Amino acid sequence: MTATSTAHVEPLTPQGSEVTPGKHRSTAFRPDIEGLRAVAIGLVLIYHAGVDWVPGGFVGVDVFFVISGFLITSLLVREIERTGKVALAQFYARRARRLLPAAALVLVAAAVLTWWLLPLTQRRVFGLDIVSAAFYVVNWRLADRSVDYLAEDVAASPVQHFWSLAVEEQFYIVWPLLIIVGLLVARRFRLPLRPTLGVALGLVVVPTLGWSIHQTATSPTTAFFVTTTRLWELGIGAAVAVASLWWKTLSRRVAAALGVLGALGLAYSGFLIDAGDPWPGSLALVPVLSTAALIVAGVSAADTGVSRVLAWRPFVWVGGISYSLYLWHWLFVVGGTAYYGELGAKRGLVLVALSFIPAWLSHRFVENPVRFSPRLTRSNGLSLSLGGNLSLAAAIAGLVLCLPLVTTNPGPSASTDPTKPFGAAAILADPAGAKELWKVDTATSITPSPDQATADVPDAYDKGCQVSQDSSTPVECVYGDENGTETVALVGDSKALQWITALDAIGKDRGWRIITHTKSACAFTAADVLKDGKPYDACNEWNDAVTSILLEEKPSLVVTSQNASKAAPAGSGSSSGTSDGMLSGLEERWTQLQDAGITVAALTNNASPGDEVYECVAQHADQLSTCAFEAAYPTGKVQRAAAESVGAAVLDLADVICPGGMCPAVIGDVLVYRQGSHLTQTYVSTLTGTLDARLVEAVAATPAAALVAG
Repeated sequence: MTATSTAHVEPLTPQGSEVTPGKHRSTAFRPDIEGLRAVAIGLVLIYHAGVDWVPGGFVGVDVFFVISGFLITSLLVREIERTGKVALAQFYARRARRLLPAAALVLVAAAVLTWWLLPLTQRRVFGLDIVSAAFYVVNWRLADRSVDYLAEDVAASPVQHFWSLAVEEQFYIVWPLLIIVGLLVARRFRLPLRPTLGVALGLVVVPTLGWSIHQTATSPTTAFFVTTTRLWELGIGAAVAVASLWWKTLSRRVAAALGVLGALGLAYSGFLIDAGDPWPGSLALVPVLSTAALIVAGVSAADTGVSRVLAWRPFVWVGGISYSLYLWHWLFVVGGTAYYGELGAKRGLVLVALSFIPAWLSHRFVENPVRFSPRLTRSNGLSLSLGGNLSLAAAIAGLVLCLPLVTTNPGPSASTDPTKPFGAAAILADPAGAKELWKVDTATSITPSPDQATADVPDAYDKGCQVSQDSSTPVECVYGDENGTETVALVGDSKALQWITALDAIGKDRGWRIITHTKSACAFTAADVLKDGKPYDACNEWNDAVTSILLEEKPSLVVTSQNASKAAPAGSGSSSGTSDGMLSGLEERWTQLQDAGITVAALTNNASPGDEVYECVAQHADQLSTCAFEAAYPTGKVQRAAAESVGAAVLDLADVICPGGMCPAVIGDVLVYRQGSHLTQTYVSTLTGTLDARLVEAVAATPAAALVAG
């Protein structure tokens, strides 16, 4: 969330240079833009500090995008008008000197912070984030993670803020090339340069704005990060630069009015927009156009009211270090959160205030010395080489974090020891003693290793079988015996899909064709499912669509499970869910299927821990009992009640997951939990025989009895 180009556009003039009152600005230095950058970084810092009364502080990144588009385009257009060409090598060398040294330093610091304070089991994730940030593609990685249900428990990345730098770097790579194309077109057809570039900008801004609005509506979690939804913001800044000669003809009164409107627009954005609003989309036009208005006001006149305020020396000073400040402040927020837990606004403000110290030091002793080094400025090749090597060093720091986690119990794999029960076999071998398993503190080895727990998932995720939260379109995957004459459907959310490995083996053994219909965080119910206190429309639409498919295909049996225990009554429009709402929704949905001759079996939800079990195991490999927790089954109670009401079958495996009401973290040397309350694929595999036997038992008295009898 920062403008990575400086407010100094070559040729440089001293920051203290004065502008003659009443005259249009012709000098390259714009103190009002430095002040505008101070406003932008101030919004971001206050927002990240957790100050509630600035809920829209994240719009500071949009301000930076517009500024960057303006500054870079101004530089390129002036270079063309002065020399008739764009010196690409020199352009990229300037960017390398300006941006990469400080960024590499912060990335290495982020690696140290991750190793020192952040969860052991997330080192690999954050290490790869750092590698992606070093090569300025982390925004795409974060976009991918934002729709990955398996990544929801990952803490905030220490380099999450590099997403906006990645957007700008990608812009810097492509934009000069587009400017050159515009120059060639203008020369080929003997057209004036600036109007030609204006048309070219329209061809970029209009479609990317439209795409941003579309993506924000259909895939908001990815729209925030990806470059394609942000280009129009940089393009608006570029348009202001291309039309700068015209802005200079505006009267002082018009310039002053634009300044006031721009200031009001930014105030509205910071104080009245919040994180719950769809973003960027059309609403981002408010801070983007407000920033453009403020820049135009400064182009037109030097001493209009708002421009004069922005040029205030303290604002200019903060704007001058805003790049370093942006780089460093997030590390303080992430580190503080890891150390203290919830920060609160006061502590958050203290932490971001402390980030001024490394920001100034970095600006003074890293950014400026490299940026203005006579030796580097004389050699584009040396500048690019330095930048590349620094980025490579930062990437290596990230890769170090990806090294396998060494636990305190690196014994041989328990699965190769035939004398020791593996996984659930430890319970089945001694049901009476199983109640004491939670007290066991050590294991010969742990499979999967805690740092690999989140990757121990069914291949259904790689196959795209689980529908993302943004989509309402059902996806069917086939497992078991693909040519089987009997069909069993697994339907629900990720708590249903966690069982597909066992059901796949059962299907192959019994000759059943297993189909899946699952969607992230979406219970299979006729009630209105809620997400973050709002109607989960994509889930409700998916539910109706899947029901229609099942009624048409008519599988012999539907096995369903879920995590949610509450929902709003269907069609109520309520934002408050209740157990009764979920109960009535399950009864209605299951009755629909059973009336069509489809048997329903409710696989009760397993108990949920309060914290991440795999992280606890990583920290306490010699005290595993500290990671055990007492079982509670609120969703299971609702499922059982609904099943009893409509005559559906019930599958309950609580005794082989949490024997005696206590849930061990490790059973038979197998890590039980991988994410939240989700079971590892390894542990589910050890439950295959138990699930098979109980499935037969549960449906024996239902219309599907003939199915399981074979």
